[in-house]
Amino acid sequence: MHISYKSIFTLCFLLFSPSLLLAAHGISIDGTLKYPADFTHFDYVSEKAEKGGKLLLHDNGSFDKMNPYTLKGTPPFGLDMFVFESLTVGSLDEPFAGYGLIAEDIELAEDKMSVTFTINSKARFSDGSSVTPEDVAFSLETLKSDKVHPFYPYYYQDIKEAVILDTRRVQFLFAKPNRELHMIAGQIPVFSKAFYQNHSFTGDDKGNHLTPPIGSGPYIVTDVNQGRSITYARNPDYWAVDHPARKGMYNFETIVVNYYKDQIVAVEAFKAGEFDFMMVNIAKQWVRDMTGKGFADGTLLKKRFPHKNNAGMQGFLMNTRRELFEDVRVRKALGLAFDFEWTNKSLFYNQYMRSSSFFSNSHLAATGLPDGLELSYLEPFRKSLPADVFTTPLKAPDSKGKGGMRKNLRQAKKLLADAGWTIQNGILKNDMGKPFSFEILLVSPTFERVMAPYVANLKKLGITVDYRTIDPALYTDRVQSFDYDMIVHVYGQSLSPGNEQKNFWHSESVNRPGSKNLAGISDKVVDSLVDTIVYATTQQELTAACKALDRVLWYGYYLVPNWYLNVHRLAFHKKFARPETLPLYYNHYQLLMTWWMAKE
Repeated sequence: MHISYKSIFTLCFLLFSPSLLLAAHGISIDGTLKYPADFTHFDYVSEKAEKGGKLLLHDNGSFDKMNPYTLKGTPPFGLDMFVFESLTVGSLDEPFAGYGLIAEDIELAEDKMSVTFTINSKARFSDGSSVTPEDVAFSLETLKSDKVHPFYPYYYQDIKEAVILDTRRVQFLFAKPNRELHMIAGQIPVFSKAFYQNHSFTGDDKGNHLTPPIGSGPYIVTDVNQGRSITYARNPDYWAVDHPARKGMYNFETIVVNYYKDQIVAVEAFKAGEFDFMMVNIAKQWVRDMTGKGFADGTLLKKRFPHKNNAGMQGFLMNTRRELFEDVRVRKALGLAFDFEWTNKSLFYNQYMRSSSFFSNSHLAATGLPDGLELSYLEPFRKSLPADVFTTPLKAPDSKGKGGMRKNLRQAKKLLADAGWTIQNGILKNDMGKPFSFEILLVSPTFERVMAPYVANLKKLGITVDYRTIDPALYTDRVQSFDYDMIVHVYGQSLSPGNEQKNFWHSESVNRPGSKNLAGISDKVVDSLVDTIVYATTQQELTAACKALDRVLWYGYYLVPNWYLNVHRLAFHKKFARPETLPLYYNHYQLLMTWWMAKE
């Protein structure tokens, strides 16, 4: 591995300055790395893993394009995982670290205003061409342009430009210091400039969006059946097959992804042997539907895999762009009408934990009352914040005890009355005589059974609510254009929140189509706390800022908190062999990519 003199100097300096975030073979936010420069593989893979076999997967809905980075259309599952690669890759047993992949050497400037990547001389695209600094610069330029989903130029806005230094080195210049910009830079997917000079990045004028892309990843696309299936074959000349960050991973010779109408159909297809692996995110299906001959004879298995992921927040999200949801008292009242305890017991077999944080299952969740640095971030806004932010720990409403739900509904009725809504002839109306009614938009029919009792409780308040499931493509279009009253949404979170928080909550993203500011939040306090998170310089500052933001979002009542799990519920065919060690922070597909086909 090439290591520059500057890298050696700064790596040595790291030993005496833990605040300097630099290592030649990897990078992190806090200056520490689990794996040394000479590591051979991650601990959660197995040296016994063998290549071969066909993996059958599934996805729901359909697809109509072959570029996962543009706004319009729906890509097939797997392109970003199997075909495209980045300069660095994260380890699944560290919360915020990246190890060189396409980049073999990483140099962060001491003023943290630039990072230089040296391209691995072995790195190749699947057509055999070398990955060059020109490809990296082209990738950044493209991801900051109007050709991609608006999220990307927003996310990469503090990376000013890429400067090609020589035939193997490219330098990213930053607009301002940011503790994670070098991490973000390393995660940029690298595109083949030559390929996209011959093929439109967004698809041609005739609507041809299905040309398989060229990437440097372990697989190539070999067959596309629009909306129905896609086939990936392992690249026999994959350049990084023995790379330490790839050793023991991506072991299947062929991966076929078949598409199904919805999750209910998919479950039956799985039990019939049409595919090999699925995550079960519906409690009823896990308990009652994962049964039958295959499970009885041991051909099919189901197992819970624990993780330490930041669970973020799932909830019934209200679009505050709608006049109906502008008043915080109204939003709080709608939260009081959800009976989680009944839902968890009657529908979920008591499998879930109630969310009481936007950073559930992590050390970033606000607990108790604010103090210390966290309080100092909130104090300047005391007059404009609800008193509860300072006086009341975060806790979702519950219906425990005799008459618990009736008590909640009485409180909700009072809040609605205070906001100008009263029951007139059994219907909740404002002083203009306008009824309180809205629509809940769903993408999965399985959520209808959750909505039915919630809507029934709202009806007791005089509120009329319709809920309906629509086609996934139409749902995506409506969400991206903010055309909904209420939806079910998950805010996924990492253990090192950063730029993505602007996309979630900042007023800069509130009117940007395709942003994840789905609640329509435009609040100066939220903006300030998000900026504090993005530009935090220490882990202490980051944690305190996240907890402060957690409190402000919680008492903004932008959604009705749902639930979370600290395990992955996975069902799979017995054909797999698995490593002995689990990672800590992972999704189910990352775990699957460490498995391999067992010998018969």
